[in-house]
Amino acid sequence: MPKIDSLNMLRFLDMLLKHGNYTKAAKDLYISQPYLTQTIQKVESELGIEIINRKVSPLQLTDADRIYYQYLNSLETEKSNFQKQIIQYSSPQKTVLKIGVLSSLGTYLLPIFLNQYLAKHPQVNIELQEDIPEINEKKVLTGDIDFLLGQNPETISPHLTVRNQGTHGYFAIIPKTSQFFRKGVNSLEPNSVSLKKLLQEKLVLTTHGSAIRQQVDYLLQRYKITPNVILESNNIFTTSKLATSGLGVTFLPESVYIHPNANEFNIYPLPQSIISLDYFIAYQANRTLTQVEKDLVDSFLVNLRTSIDQDPTLL
Repeated sequence: MPKIDSLNMLRFLDMLLKHGNYTKAAKDLYISQPYLTQTIQKVESELGIEIINRKVSPLQLTDADRIYYQYLNSLETEKSNFQKQIIQYSSPQKTVLKIGVLSSLGTYLLPIFLNQYLAKHPQVNIELQEDIPEINEKKVLTGDIDFLLGQNPETISPHLTVRNQGTHGYFAIIPKTSQFFRKGVNSLEPNSVSLKKLLQEKLVLTTHGSAIRQQVDYLLQRYKITPNVILESNNIFTTSKLATSGLGVTFLPESVYIHPNANEFNIYPLPQSIISLDYFIAYQANRTLTQVEKDLVDSFLVNLRTSIDQDPTLL
């Protein structure tokens, strides 16, 4: 195999694919165009294949290079996994805690408590597993990760201990393309719109498997509605942006801040008696927590509560 570092080669190929030519790719990589060209040619010579299809513009990978590209990615993954596993032996004073969380939820929950926790425990290394809840839950049950952060623990396995932090609400974004939109108003009055009729609008939803989608699906079943889903995304911020731009109605937890724009969309609070959420941290039920792990759980619960008390508009 070529001797060039796999990570550098991945960067070279990524930039070539991004820009479609050597000159722009080299500029973005802060290297010379001749060096980039010679490096690619050297690798092609050592492999005995063409990895760049130069007959098309912009440049593309050849079929052979797709295999090589996957190989480079696998090398980096194995290297990363090795480094994570070996740290407990090379630095025995370090404690590694693996936390699973949906990426869009993590952007809200993690900054609330993680900085303070790590300031108290600088010897702890945090590894994030950003995936959908059902996959992260399986990883906690198998011991691949230590803790799961999520919302709405009702369906969580009984083999997990769940520590939660109160019930909070949802709101809908009603864009100007909806029949229920009222221009010049930031927020609609509670109970001023039929939720059943709102669910029959064009919808922009999170993908199946997310806690939010599970609750929306429950409402659709409750009202016996076949939804008109325009688009799905596993990123809640994508759905919110698409809704505010007018694509369709979406449903968001109150933890997601949306800057009001009375000329483009309304924010409509939903009754907690019908739909609500509950943030939680979970771990294996038969697990005896160390003091460092107990502090993580306490930090999550205390700082989340403090955040809500200081800024109740977040929830």
